[in-house]
Amino acid sequence: MRCVIARFPFDLFKNEVEQAMKGIKPEPVTGESVIIGRRHYPVKQVGEVITRQDRRDFSAQEVTRALSGLGFTCRAAPAPAPEPAPATEQAVPQAWPTTLV
Repeated sequence: MRCVIARFPFDLFKNEVEQAMKGIKPEPVTGESVIIGRRHYPVKQVGEVITRQDRRDFSAQEVTRALSGLGFTCRAAPAPAPEPAPATEQAVPQAWPTTLV
C-alpha cells in the first residue's frame, strides 16, 4: 500500500511491517498503539522503525492511518485514570461522653 508519512512516500506491506518489528521489544504504551502479532507497540515506535525517520518528523495520526490501511488493529490513547474521590471528613469519636446520665 502506498502512503505518505512525513511528506515522504512509502510502499508498505503488512508482512514487511511484521518482519521489521520482529525481535524489537515494545516500549511502554503511553499514547496511541498498534497490535502487531501479539504485542502492543506505540505507534511512534513502529513509525520510526518502518520509515527510519526521527519520531519528531511525523505524527501518530499519519502512522495510524497507514497501519490501519494495512489491516493492523490500532487503539487510541488510553483514557486517564479517574481521580479518587476527595476524602470526606469523618467525626472523630470522643473518648469521654459529652452528656451525663
